[in-house]
Amino acid sequence: MLRETELEGLKKIAKAISAQFGAGCEVVIHEISEKSTEHSIIAIENGHVTGRTVGDGPSQVVLEQLGKKIDTDLAQDHLGYLTKTPNGKLLKSSTIYLKDDEGKVAALFCINFDVSALAVAENVIHDMVSVREEEQKKEPEAIVNNVSDLLDELIQRSVHLVGKPVEYMTKEDKVRAIQFLSNSGALLITKSGDKIANFFGISKYTLYSYLDIK
Repeated sequence: MLRETELEGLKKIAKAISAQFGAGCEVVIHEISEKSTEHSIIAIENGHVTGRTVGDGPSQVVLEQLGKKIDTDLAQDHLGYLTKTPNGKLLKSSTIYLKDDEGKVAALFCINFDVSALAVAENVIHDMVSVREEEQKKEPEAIVNNVSDLLDELIQRSVHLVGKPVEYMTKEDKVRAIQFLSNSGALLITKSGDKIANFFGISKYTLYSYLDIK
């Protein structure tokens, strides 16, 4: 966990960044702990960009961090990738991992810049809105307001990954989809097991048995 003085310093930096780049620049601080699974946002500037406030739930990248508990040696900042909001805003985002004195990831510092208008004029300001080459082929990650919507989004991603509707999925297809959900942190969400099992037409016992298949 970050010290209070460290957190206050981060809040000042968040205010400075949002003021420097204007109303289209959202800056979010997520706390990383078992208690913050569903309410990870502890500070936010220009929250109107995504419609979130303090106390709202994590994005997918935060949920993955909670599930994997990445330490100092493995945590890598995620810079210049695309995200999207439910109302269609296109954002250029960066996520920085912040560690405590023990080398554990304690918080995430995230910047989400609304490039919707800039994208229209991308030919003239290409350098401003361009993303890294490895990110260009990826589907923009969704930013949602609560973990229920996030779970729905992850379930749909698992179906897209398999490439066929649930009624046509084989056991191997469902194993692949469910293991994707597990790796994405979906099972950390309260009562997610029931919803996932019902969606794939299997029992909870079968659901958890699929997680052990290699």
